[in-house]
Amino acid sequence: MTDDTLLPFAFPAVGRKKITAAFDGGRITTDGGVMLLAAAERRLQLAERLAAAIDDPRDPNRVTHGVADILRARIFAIACGYEDANDLDRLRFDPAFKLACGRLPDSGLDLCSQPTCSRLENLPDLRTVIRLAGVLVDLWLSSYAAPPANVTLDIDDTLDVVHGHQQLSLFNGHYDERCFLPIHIYDAATGRPVAMILRPGKTPTGKEIRGHLRRLVRRIRARWPTTRILIRGDSHYGRVEVMQWCEKNGIDYLFGLAGNRVLKRLVEEAADDIRTRRAREQKPVLRGYAETRYKAKSWKTQRRVSARIEATTMGLDIRFVVTNLGKGSAEHIYDIIYCARGQAENLIKMHKSQLASDRTSCRSPIANQVRLVLHTAAYWLMLTLREAVPRTHQLSRAEFATLRLRLLKIGARVTETVSRIRLAFAAACPEADLFRSIATTLQPAGP
Repeated sequence: MTDDTLLPFAFPAVGRKKITAAFDGGRITTDGGVMLLAAAERRLQLAERLAAAIDDPRDPNRVTHGVADILRARIFAIACGYEDANDLDRLRFDPAFKLACGRLPDSGLDLCSQPTCSRLENLPDLRTVIRLAGVLVDLWLSSYAAPPANVTLDIDDTLDVVHGHQQLSLFNGHYDERCFLPIHIYDAATGRPVAMILRPGKTPTGKEIRGHLRRLVRRIRARWPTTRILIRGDSHYGRVEVMQWCEKNGIDYLFGLAGNRVLKRLVEEAADDIRTRRAREQKPVLRGYAETRYKAKSWKTQRRVSARIEATTMGLDIRFVVTNLGKGSAEHIYDIIYCARGQAENLIKMHKSQLASDRTSCRSPIANQVRLVLHTAAYWLMLTLREAVPRTHQLSRAEFATLRLRLLKIGARVTETVSRIRLAFAAACPEADLFRSIATTLQPAGP
């Protein structure tokens, strides 16, 4: 790295002593915690798995940065809060990032620059992107030591405002924005990402949703043939094509259902009872549940519908869900199973807001899908890091932004000698004991 002349600057005096400062401290990193991410990535073999899905057309004799090296540097940068590839123009010299990517901090080659990352993001074709998505699904499947008896998949989409006129972007009247609406699918029990699909900024059709679920379930069934699968989503995923496909293939589903006059008439007796009892008991709110069988015009058969009825001083509020689950009361179906779907919104928030996965500013939709894969890989690293925190520690339930602040953004001086490399962290680091514990937990088992 070229050393520039850095002008010093001053702070107000303390104890009648003048304070000056300059960015000339030498081999000091502000992201010492990236070494924890490196340990997590080594455990998952994430960069190597993704790189194996990408065909590299370059001459091997002239390659300086392998595909896995480029992916590793980009994913580490995203996890540390540098969502823009331009940041690698400076981070490529950072000693901790070089160490995390398997290069010596002083004598080793510098990491890749932004143009190299951008070329890689635009290299894959559609088939390659499909393989990359399969790598993420396989990573989730492999996270279980044995096939689970049942698994719940939460499916939802989220607003991704575009930065220009990228391909597939559309104006969405509901959000009043030109956007994408990517689909996120998570494992409800663990919060692990299963699939992220970039798509146009419009509500998905039943045929589209059915296609995505069919491909996903086919891959799951290849590894887990006997696992019971529950698909859970809000009302615009409860399309007739989706429900018919689930019923035909032995998949459980639970979707929100938009109310109408027919549905309200079917539960009117229960609703009137709840409304009357609330008035008699003079309660501010009273909640009850009802169940009925309902057949819309586009449905070929009746389906089970559960209703949550809430009476307040302002009137009645009735919410419906449709399901093919045969067991459980209406209260259990709605309150225990369906309402737990709200946790998926928190997972999407961490994926989008705290890892900046809406940084889909490439013109090509395939390149933007590659970015979504990279941000999902960073999600996996942060999730693995959090799982290494002892259960009794408050950070074991922390969001990614808190983990980044407390564990990744730690200054360190990096010293390379002939025989070893030493990282000197601050003696007053508040999370020193936890940092040491996580590093030990993520250490690979030796012979």
